[in-house]
Amino acid sequence: MAAHSATNPPWTWIAPLVACLVLGLKFSGIIPADAIWVLLLVSVLLGGAVFSAVHHAEILALKLGEPFGSILLAVAVTVIEVGLIVSIMLSGVQGAEGVARDTVYAAVLIVLNGVIGLCLLAGGRRHFEQSFQLLGASSALAVLGTLAAITLILPNFTLAESGPSFSKVQVLVVGAVSLLLWGAFVFTQTIRHRNYFLETPVVGEEVHQHDRPTRTVAQASLALLLVSLGAVILLAKVLSAPLDRAVAYAGLPDAFVGVVIATIVLLPESIAAVKSALQNRLQNSINLAVGSAIASIGLTIPVVAVLSVMLGMKLDLGVSNSAMAMLVLTLFVSTLTLGTGKTTALHGVIHLVIFAVFLLISAVP
Repeated sequence: MAAHSATNPPWTWIAPLVACLVLGLKFSGIIPADAIWVLLLVSVLLGGAVFSAVHHAEILALKLGEPFGSILLAVAVTVIEVGLIVSIMLSGVQGAEGVARDTVYAAVLIVLNGVIGLCLLAGGRRHFEQSFQLLGASSALAVLGTLAAITLILPNFTLAESGPSFSKVQVLVVGAVSLLLWGAFVFTQTIRHRNYFLETPVVGEEVHQHDRPTRTVAQASLALLLVSLGAVILLAKVLSAPLDRAVAYAGLPDAFVGVVIATIVLLPESIAAVKSALQNRLQNSINLAVGSAIASIGLTIPVVAVLSVMLGMKLDLGVSNSAMAMLVLTLFVSTLTLGTGKTTALHGVIHLVIFAVFLLISAVP
């Protein structure tokens, strides 16, 4: 039985505090906003603040226990994602009207193919065959598939508004039902059928335990989590225009900005999911991965829907035909690979192949 201490290393409070200091210097005009060295420093601090936020969310998750921990981590990551999306939408850069769609779509494809694929491949190579709670996984996939179809596919076929967009009434209702469905899933996961999402102990396997953080450590993590999330949102606003210019300079389509954003916010959570799979805790990996994809749609769409109506901004949600095909393929394959309660490395390879094609189509439509 392995134990791990739940503490806050120095970097977890240094990174967000230094980020706040640099932001203060930038907004006060003491340091130049567009200097290369400032943008590089802000990029490094953004990564530090993201990892710091996820660390503090994990500390609070240990205090709360599973599956509350996975939910808290997913919500924290989604807050970061929403902050990045809103920053770019308000900046008015080219392609801002589709950044929410591109980011949410990329998050779903990255989670279900990249993250799940790595988890199944890494876990399958080490443990040959892994098992998880089928009822929990099927419930999560049903919610995710419904949310993805309503928000990313349906806008292409409605008549109230031209183009891949909802009308004002439609987008507000879709935002509301997305939030409602996410809330229903969380209620099921935490109260009604919590046992569907708990890890099933494997006989003969080493159990990894974490010391519960003290009240002082948990309170410090709560404060630092709020600081880190605020720093991420403001740092993202600083980088929104340079990111758009960098993508254009590289000759990539505007939609690739969504892939970059989704990669940034999902990286720490992806690492945690792969670690869990290597420890033969595939249920926790699925909770983290699929839960984050559900939160990405269920929390992001309501926010951008209200924002677009309040500010009179155009909001494109419908994905392209090729993206629609990739989304349908991903959901179909996921129901097969996660539909038996057992997985092998082969299932991981299948998902990673789809992930490679997704990256190709995103860069070269």
